[in-house]
Amino acid sequence: MNSAPIVALTGNPNAGKSSLFNALTGARQKIANYPGVTVERKAGMAALADGRMVKLIDLPGTYSLDPSSPDEQVTRDVILGRQAGEARPDALVVVVDAANLENHLCFALELIDLGLPTIVALNMLDLAERDGLMLDPAKLSADLGVPVVSTVAVRKRGLDDLLEAVDAATRAAQTPSAQPDLVAPQLHSSDANVRRRARDIAKAAIISETPVRRWTQRFDAIFLHPVAGLTILLGLMFLMFQAVYAWSEAPIGWIEDGFAAAQTWVAGNMPAGFLQDLIIEGALGGVGSVIVFLPQILILFLFILLLESTGYMTRAAFLMDGLMSKVGLSGRGFIPLLSSFACAVPGIMATRAIPDPKDRLTTILIAPLMTCSARLPVYTLIIGAFIPARPVGGTIIGLQGFVLFCLYIAGIVGALLVALVLRRTLAKGNNTGFMMEMPRYQWPRMADVLLALWQRAWLFLRRAGTIIFATTVALWLLLSYPKAPEGADVSQVEYSVAGRIASGIEVVVAPIGFNHDIALALIPAMAAREVAVSAMATANAIEVGDDEEALAQSLGERLQSKWSLATALAFLAWFIFAPQCVSTIAITRRETNGWKWPMFMVGYLFALAYIAAGITYWTAISFGLG
Repeated sequence: MNSAPIVALTGNPNAGKSSLFNALTGARQKIANYPGVTVERKAGMAALADGRMVKLIDLPGTYSLDPSSPDEQVTRDVILGRQAGEARPDALVVVVDAANLENHLCFALELIDLGLPTIVALNMLDLAERDGLMLDPAKLSADLGVPVVSTVAVRKRGLDDLLEAVDAATRAAQTPSAQPDLVAPQLHSSDANVRRRARDIAKAAIISETPVRRWTQRFDAIFLHPVAGLTILLGLMFLMFQAVYAWSEAPIGWIEDGFAAAQTWVAGNMPAGFLQDLIIEGALGGVGSVIVFLPQILILFLFILLLESTGYMTRAAFLMDGLMSKVGLSGRGFIPLLSSFACAVPGIMATRAIPDPKDRLTTILIAPLMTCSARLPVYTLIIGAFIPARPVGGTIIGLQGFVLFCLYIAGIVGALLVALVLRRTLAKGNNTGFMMEMPRYQWPRMADVLLALWQRAWLFLRRAGTIIFATTVALWLLLSYPKAPEGADVSQVEYSVAGRIASGIEVVVAPIGFNHDIALALIPAMAAREVAVSAMATANAIEVGDDEEALAQSLGERLQSKWSLATALAFLAWFIFAPQCVSTIAITRRETNGWKWPMFMVGYLFALAYIAAGITYWTAISFGLG
């Protein structure tokens, strides 16, 4: 064969398939979309022992060849050679979880019956053995009639043996007899015959089984309890938000001191003029005001990564399934919504695993209500400036962390209420349950956690150096020109192009307590949420000019002297509901195949944001906080 043979990695969700794909391909992988659909296509190259290359395709996880979602349909079509733009695989690698062998073999048997050269990767064997389950891969191979290779993907064990089996399978695929006309067999995971075959084969492969899972069951009895489990979940979230403030104070100070020193150096070593102002007020002042929140974002993600890697997050999804079902959603939507706490874009893309179209649409439309990491700089700036750093009611609970916790809860409650309305009106449909496979508890691998934290930090810094930098510089130019005449009654900010635009917006938002600063920040914030902070920092830097005493103040200190507490609280309420960045709108258009639903999403979120901010402002005024 002139071109590299194609091998598809497939299997049930949570089998470790993507970890195996990453271990085999390393950096030699690309992510794109299949033509005509919104499902991602992950492909990479792997080198065999003789230097020959094979092309690996990481297919979305599924339970059978009878699809119930866009992801599962792509998996079936690729395997059967029906997917446009994708050649039929020469061989299959079916990844199964060694500790859930009976369940995972149902799909494996369905694939083996297709007649393609197939290899079974018996993955996560170390965790199965840790739990007292000893398996015989040779016996399993004999009963299945295909090669079975033991692997531990996260530790890169068994990869050479797997590639050797892939080599043999792809060479066998070159013979005409190995190219059957594939027709999806009428076998499904729920079929009694298939399940009986899987159960018998799995039982025969067991060498010994020690009941060492008692401690796991004891943990689940607590973590999955409808009262104790939910209390623990809320407690963990509360601890996370307390840590965001308690642990980040020192590193934030270091970053602020670093940017202040850089501004002082530029002021002392560059001639006064356009370029100096651009660097000090635009680049360092604007972008620096966002980067200082990096420690808080990393602390938040540290908690999320630790909870995911221990196996707790799936338990949290199970707990939330009951609550989500009451508003017409299934537990399948929990993971996309959880992903939206990092960013709504991957969260919306993750809805492809939801089979019901109305359920999926509802989840897409409420994903922006999850408090993404881009909101954190806005929240922490305003909370740090206007909420006292003191305990709540004489307890050890910090008031600032408590307020941040309440903002996240408000977003979740808002999302559930919107889902309740949508599922009874525009997205009316039946609620669908789902089966959930509980992963085993395990200690997190700190190397993986630190790598993921570095990737998140790099993503944030790259965003700060591109989108935020470009938007901030453009805003600085609009704030700097035209120059206000000497002795004018208005400030440079108000006289500028951006200031005049903000004055027009202020007329609309003044009834909800917003001032000129906020009006100025609203439009650039649509590019990226964090730009709201850099926009206000840039405007304030231009406004204070050469006043060294004012320049020495932090942005929060400057806002304290200009804003009322009612305005600050209204601004926080606005950001709970306001539409996210243009990337979120774009991905919604792509996932819904048109502009109808993105425009609906933007409209209803703006309406909610306006109403929430107004109610907050006038309630605060009535309590004398104006």
